[in-house]
Amino acid sequence: MMALTLWEPLREMNSLQREMGRLLDGFGLSTDGLTGALTPGKYMPAAEIKESDDAIDLKVELPGMGPEDIDLQVSAEAVSISGERKSETTSEKDGVTHSEFHYGSFRRVIPLPSRIKNDSVHAEYTDGILRLHLPKVAEERNRVVKVNLS
Repeated sequence: MMALTLWEPLREMNSLQREMGRLLDGFGLSTDGLTGALTPGKYMPAAEIKESDDAIDLKVELPGMGPEDIDLQVSAEAVSISGERKSETTSEKDGVTHSEFHYGSFRRVIPLPSRIKNDSVHAEYTDGILRLHLPKVAEERNRVVKVNLS
């Protein structure tokens, strides 16, 4: 015997709208909610995190920003990066100049998978890439141990 399922098109439309919003956020765009027109979204820098036995390495992409535009704070559990992005792109083709300006402030908090020694962080910023080396606290390094059974 087959069970009947109630079809709720409005719920499916809401789900589709949320998914489209997530997709557009990935491209730095959003919809304005009223007309559905595309508008520039909030800038969210891309991040990559790698964990080893003794440290966490974090790489964050911050193109078009200088070190003076970035505020970096590190706690034992998270990294907070905020700043203001000011970038300009100009190109010329067939005698026509095309210029784009991107401005906006952002704040991103990245939770860390393990506690770190936040007073021993090494930071490097070159060519729009922020690299952080975050050493783990000793308790985190020894959190998982191999137990031999006799």
